[in-house]
Amino acid sequence: MIFTETKLKGAFIIDVKRIEDERGFFGRSYCKNEFDEYGLNTNVVQTNVSFNKIRGTLRGMHMQTSPFGETKLVRCTRGGIYDVIVDLRPDSETFKEWIGVELTADSFRMLYVPEGFAHGFLTLEDNTAVTYQVTQFYTASAEQAYRWDDPAFNIEWPFEPALVSGKDQAHAPFEDQISA
Repeated sequence: MIFTETKLKGAFIIDVKRIEDERGFFGRSYCKNEFDEYGLNTNVVQTNVSFNKIRGTLRGMHMQTSPFGETKLVRCTRGGIYDVIVDLRPDSETFKEWIGVELTADSFRMLYVPEGFAHGFLTLEDNTAVTYQVTQFYTASAEQAYRWDDPAFNIEWPFEPALVSGKDQAHAPFEDQISA
């Protein structure tokens, strides 16, 4: 695997190192030893799948709070997404900064999202599926979410979403949540 650290410390883009021949290619999408070499969390306890019927479906920005904070390894298994993470670690040099990465089924690219980051994505195609491995079990009481268009982050999505759930539209602004 090829690990590329992003401008957000601890967040990595991971590409499959391909061994190609006339049949196609072979590569690893996960290896505990390689993740350990980078000091990444390998305690995967759950794998989630998100299926999205229409292009422009937006999910986010979600996270779980401590002590149930989760690390995610995100991969698009069908179609494509614009995957976004926001660093919400208060002591981080990149606090409230974000990155966006295009993940497609054809690229096999993944995004490693450390604990303390909000995560969301916008589908680029109809019938898009996303799989993510997480290091904590879902805990409803630890769920935290922020608006996808929150001015505190100024995320530049590639286009206006066509579908955002009522729940994701109703999140309070970041600044209101931290001052409460």
